[in-house]
Amino acid sequence: MAHLKHRIPVALRQNWKVVAACGVFLALCAGVFGSGTIRPYITSVRAASGETVITDLAGGTDLFDPSTPHDVKITFTDAAYQDMLSEYFKSGEKNYVEADLVIDGTTIPSVGVRLKGNSTLMGLTWKGESRVQGRAGPGGGQAPEGFQPPDGFQLPEGFQPPDGFPEGFAPPDGTQQPQPQTTADPEGGQDRGPGAGFGGMARASLKAEEPENLPWLISFDEFVEGRRYQGHSQIAVRPASMGSATLLKESLAISIVDASGEPSQGYAYSSFTVNGRSSAPRLLVEYLDEGYAERLGDGVLYKSLASSTFSYKGEDQTGYVTDFKQVNRKGEQDLQPVIDLIKWVEQSSDEEFASGLASRLDVESFARYLALQNMLLNFDDMAGPGRNYYLWYDLNTKKFTVINWDLNLAFSGDATAGPDDTIGMGGMGGMPGGDRQPSPDGQAQDQDQRQARGGFGGMRMGHALKDRFLKTPAFKEIYQKQYQSLYQELLATGKAGTLLDQALASYKSNQGADAEEAQKEATSLRTTLATRTEALGEALVK
Repeated sequence: MAHLKHRIPVALRQNWKVVAACGVFLALCAGVFGSGTIRPYITSVRAASGETVITDLAGGTDLFDPSTPHDVKITFTDAAYQDMLSEYFKSGEKNYVEADLVIDGTTIPSVGVRLKGNSTLMGLTWKGESRVQGRAGPGGGQAPEGFQPPDGFQLPEGFQPPDGFPEGFAPPDGTQQPQPQTTADPEGGQDRGPGAGFGGMARASLKAEEPENLPWLISFDEFVEGRRYQGHSQIAVRPASMGSATLLKESLAISIVDASGEPSQGYAYSSFTVNGRSSAPRLLVEYLDEGYAERLGDGVLYKSLASSTFSYKGEDQTGYVTDFKQVNRKGEQDLQPVIDLIKWVEQSSDEEFASGLASRLDVESFARYLALQNMLLNFDDMAGPGRNYYLWYDLNTKKFTVINWDLNLAFSGDATAGPDDTIGMGGMGGMPGGDRQPSPDGQAQDQDQRQARGGFGGMRMGHALKDRFLKTPAFKEIYQKQYQSLYQELLATGKAGTLLDQALASYKSNQGADAEEAQKEATSLRTTLATRTEALGEALVK
């Protein structure tokens, strides 16, 4: 054995005690932790950023110039697409497919593309089957247990959810359970048609066999590290049909937010092709990614998730993984500022909230945000079921700003609603009785009251920050002043109509545009704007 001893390196023989101690420590760790997963999170600030841009493709045309026609072509293999669909229909996971992309003549190989959306995808079928049928996983679309419709809810004429009411749905007394109905599919299958899905939420009848019509998220750096296109790491492609051929409502809403001076997103229409199959012009929307955060300044961007509760869950940051996603400065900053804000909003007294919020939040910007959601008839804002908003934390001022996101349900409620009315779910299948919820004493309804009766349609409605803000007299006054200013600037002057003209021209400039349908939708929107202008003009002079 002595001769074997000399085969061991001298350094190892000299430090055998250290090696033995390490072995014992590892054995103890294995016994204590077993196969459990340790989830680390950042608790301190590091000096260097891991977000390194290696390549930023310039392209030939500004992607989000709505005055210019655009062209987007995506190509991927059928096998990869089938694998992606199999995983999505099995588990709800939206995996990326590696694809080649051509934008306005610039070829970009190996981008990542995946399905995008939640309620939008509830109408998606594959081989004639839908995830809605018998599945309640992510994106599955079933109503939550104990679902209760809003007070006064009545089913719209002709409403036919798939296979009757979803499990747990309790319709108003006297409402008859509808029987399943299908209509003939031109290709020989069964097509549930627009509005299929719970409560009309999935207004788009989408088929996996028609990828050119699906909502997509395009990632430039999913398979090629550090690559961007004109500063963007991702862009969103809206579906070809969401109860609208043109999505003029969303492009107009984005334009109005931008004109208000609040942080907004770029948009443009583009001809769109997937694997040689073309669709009508698609709406491209700027995604709030790392590049977007950089343009905002020195700070951290957080995305609210659809499962967000904005409730304090303690100091363990892993407890908030279903609430917020950090977009930039990963490894440098963390969720602690958001946690601190949530805790303070939840635990502060009314006096503390009134005196201390301005040191934590840009209150004038937030008042404009809230005024815009009401003015735009967008019920699915930060307080809606989709929890659609971002938080921007400025590292210099130590203040938050709430940023608009996902305005595809704008201009869908009661156009006569006033500044103090809670915008209801009129855009969700056009349900009567859900467009307008008067607030007691002209103030926002208390979150607990709404949740106690199931909210609008049993969906989680309300947001602690929004509700407390509008219940505080000093902040309600700021809201009213900002609303008056926005009304004069955007509606009374006719600016919103001009922005609608621009959005219409942007759509019609692209190949495959349905000019007749676009004109019809624009005419409907002009009526909404006119009604909104008149109703708010009367309400604001009271």
